[in-house]
Amino acid sequence: MSSLKLVVKISAHVEFTNFKCKVLDHEFCNFEYCAIKAVNRSYKYLTAKVNLYKVPITRVKIGLGLYKRFNGYKPFLYNLTVDACKFFKNPKSNPVFLYVYEFFKEISNVNHTCPYNHDLVLDKLSTETVNYRMTKILSFPKGEYMLEMHWIAYDITRAVVKIYWTIS
Repeated sequence: MSSLKLVVKISAHVEFTNFKCKVLDHEFCNFEYCAIKAVNRSYKYLTAKVNLYKVPITRVKIGLGLYKRFNGYKPFLYNLTVDACKFFKNPKSNPVFLYVYEFFKEISNVNHTCPYNHDLVLDKLSTETVNYRMTKILSFPKGEYMLEMHWIAYDITRAVVKIYWTIS
């Protein structure tokens, strides 16, 4: 008598749904581009470049909020503000922000301590990278999410970036 075994593999899938970049101080900075690029049906990535007009920048904070959609976007897990200049001197000082930073670390030029005297670039944040980090490193439940980042220089919010995605 033979036995039949059925193996079912369940895996999550991340898909970007929107990417919004809003400048609040046009004399301080401007987005040259901010877009989701689709190479094919399954490969998408985020790309952005912000031109900085008042360099060098020596005081930067990043306000970070993670939201999940429940009849509108509601706070989910994280809402914090980090002094970026201090964080980049000692990244292990804030494990939550370190987790988020590691999404961007290898594909941006925002990976050093202050001062910032150049334009900031995010080059090809792929769905594969996000999928791996959100399903293997720290598992998130299925749903629709938004990461909202407030970029603050000299205690004034200069830009707001929102990344939207779904996990199915």
